Amino acid sequence: MVDASVALPGWSSNARTANTRDTFEETGNWEEGHWFAIKREIVTLQTKFQEVRIIETEEYGKMLILDGHTQSAEDDERLYHESLVHPAMLLHPNPRRVLIIGGGEGATAREVLRHPGVHEVTMVDLDGELIEACGKHLPEWHDGAFDDPRCRLIIGDGLAFLDASEATWDVIILDLVDAFEEGPSEALFSTVFYRNVKRHLAPDGVVAVQAMELSATSLDDHLVVRRNLKPVFRHMVSYSTFVPSFWCEWGYIVASDAHDLAALDVADFDRSIASRGTLARDLQYLDGQTMIRMRSIPLPIRRAFTRGA
Repeated sequence: MVDASVALPGWSSNARTANTRDTFEETGNWEEGHWFAIKREIVTLQTKFQEVRIIETEEYGKMLILDGHTQSAEDDERLYHESLVHPAMLLHPNPRRVLIIGGGEGATAREVLRHPGVHEVTMVDLDGELIEACGKHLPEWHDGAFDDPRCRLIIGDGLAFLDASEATWDVIILDLVDAFEEGPSEALFSTVFYRNVKRHLAPDGVVAVQAMELSATSLDDHLVVRRNLKPVFRHMVSYSTFVPSFWCEWGYIVASDAHDLAALDVADFDRSIASRGTLARDLQYLDGQTMIRMRSIPLPIRRAFTRGA
């Protein structure tokens, strides 16, 4: 236990002004805040759609912030992106064509391109200025994915893109900003949109969705995503991983008519990873045992799923 009467270097006893260095404070619809000590400011700009801020923090390295909310951090973005991408990619027996909606940093495309059977990745993101900033200041995220000849980048609205397209994909990954009220991605979390996504999936296709916080005390947004996906797909599985820079357990959903993520065990995952060339060497976080842990949902959350709250 820390003695509150002892002053620590660089810190005051007032909790709201604890760090005397420059900080980024993230707040939301809760009675608390998260503080990140800033090492340096890299860039801040207002695009047509959102405020983009890239900073370097003392604890998490570089960090991308959109409209005041942390999107990814250098030290743990691999946790987020491996968890989003690979369960869906490994569930499909041979993903060749992949669509990403969102994913402005390029890290989602980076992870998809680790699968040697992938022939084409189409990435659609609304904000070209965001992609330009990430391409310049966050090269560790995309790691050359934007220059890969298999990657086709489209600047535009994902909803309009699907409405105008007749193409189909083996895997569709929805890496969207959170569905805050009246935010730019709100319509892309609806049942209507998910039906449109399904129309563009191959018959054995798989969809992966970043589905916001998933903890026993904060799961309302995740439940909305489940509720909106449920009428559309035969199989739907939630899973989560703790992302330190988010300060919470983060949720994802994989859905498909043809494949059930819940049916795969540790050996199934590890065999699938081993069959994907150099993927096993490239992965920093995910393997079969990790995937089972991510699917192990606590009792109060499972009860909420059952109630369909």
